[in-house]
Amino acid sequence: MADQLPRREAVVLRGHEGPVLAVRFNSDGNYCISCGRDRVLCLWNPQKGLRIKSYNAHAREVRDVAVVADNSKFCSCGADRQLFYWDVPTGRVIRKFRGHDSEVNTVKFSENSTVIVSGGYDRSVRAFDCRSHSIEPIQVIEAFSDSVTSLCMTRTEIIAGSVDGSIRTFDIRAGRYCSDDLGHPINSVALSHDGKCTLAGCLDSTLRLIDRETGDLLQEYKGHINKSYKTDSCLTNTDAHVVGSSEDGRIYYWDLVDSSVVSSFKAHASAVTSIAYHKTEPMLVTSSIDGTVRVWTP
Repeated sequence: MADQLPRREAVVLRGHEGPVLAVRFNSDGNYCISCGRDRVLCLWNPQKGLRIKSYNAHAREVRDVAVVADNSKFCSCGADRQLFYWDVPTGRVIRKFRGHDSEVNTVKFSENSTVIVSGGYDRSVRAFDCRSHSIEPIQVIEAFSDSVTSLCMTRTEIIAGSVDGSIRTFDIRAGRYCSDDLGHPINSVALSHDGKCTLAGCLDSTLRLIDRETGDLLQEYKGHINKSYKTDSCLTNTDAHVVGSSEDGRIYYWDLVDSSVVSSFKAHASAVTSIAYHKTEPMLVTSSIDGTVRVWTP
């Protein structure tokens, strides 16, 4: 139902000094964490508009953040080449992982939250064990010819998008991988909730829906502007609509099947850098170069 899509501004979260580069919900959606060019991570209650805590340790801008399933810890990455593994309540850095030779763009946890996977400018994907005391990667995947921009995970797979135009899926259990070449630089990948499709955001201002089993292009979504910024795209919690962000500050909703734009609205004063959709409720959070995080409801 298009009239149930979140597009009413409920709360504006202010606290970052400068562009906000990513925002992510925790596993139950009661909180969200944002990170930015000010090197700070902020934990928010999006319903109440409250900043609960700030986390400082990175030496340069923070690019991405991921939260473990039980919400007790999170991991962040950034331009300082480091991965920081944090304790949420105390704000303490449990471990600093190293291994990337350049800036780190993206980070995710495995389904059981025991492994951190990251991708970066050094054209690699690296996996780190949260349970051991080692700060070195347990696995390094160097199958890319350009920067790795985005990751998503299944129980047995790592799915990575790259500026080289490829989505590469690594089956960790079977020890093999496959590649889908989209022919355009990719800056975001997301999975449909049924796990059957990958949504790729490309720098030719097009989102592409790929059948995971066959690699076929199922649909393309256009109307937004995405040519120079790293930004996010995703599906709504029902998989009925595709959500994309635009460099002119707008948010777009497309019908998944026929790719028509069902809604578009001005969300920010400048480029939208990140979006996250609540797992169970029609709620969207967005971040922007304009320095704000905004919460949207129907």
